Amino acid sequence: MKFKSIYLMMAAAIIIAGCKGPSDNEEAEIATVETETTEETMETKVEANIWENLGEEPVLKIETTDGTMTVKLYSETPLHRDNFIKLASSHFYDGILFHRIIRGFMIQVGDPLTKDSTQVAHFGTGGPGYTIPAEIIPGKTHKKGALAAARRGDQVNPAKESSGSQFYIVQDAEGCSHLDGEYTVFGEVIDGIEVIDKIAAEKTGSRDLPVNRIEIISITPVKEAAEAPAAVSE
Repeated sequence: MKFKSIYLMMAAAIIIAGCKGPSDNEEAEIATVETETTEETMETKVEANIWENLGEEPVLKIETTDGTMTVKLYSETPLHRDNFIKLASSHFYDGILFHRIIRGFMIQVGDPLTKDSTQVAHFGTGGPGYTIPAEIIPGKTHKKGALAAARRGDQVNPAKESSGSQFYIVQDAEGCSHLDGEYTVFGEVIDGIEVIDKIAAEKTGSRDLPVNRIEIISITPVKEAAEAPAAVSE
């Protein structure tokens, strides 16, 4: 019986040893993973919060490689406003190039194909896969700094539906005046108007594509919208 008890005690010791918990290193690794996950979750929540409660006319900063512009989106064009916010908050525009620049006219951006240099022959044809119904509002004209949605021509697009992501910024009001009533104007630059001129002055090559890369770095909301600069006069 004595030998039997010793044998059972040894067996129990082996079982306990075989079921030991993780080593100190393993515990540290687990803790690190949990910490990183928590930090990522917090960052996601913080980023989501900055896009909440932007008001009827959100104010955003568009940072480009040629400088930063502050823009206001119009409450009268809610479909375009909300779509722009959706794309900007998901970083859709980050890294997208200005692919068409015409001095004395406008600068155009928003084609996701421009993120891929092998698609250069197709720059200007890309988008998110949908269009937006036209919101052409009387009184919203192509003044300098106006943001307007690009679109396909009337022959294939009689309803004047807008591209889901491509837009242009007016550099010269007189040069764009013939576009009034034809394209949806959904916002305007309220600060950094000189950046438009700087981009418009860039050297271009075939199909009005800038020789140098000019891209949107980021778009972020300005929460203190009430303190935003006054609108640019024509």
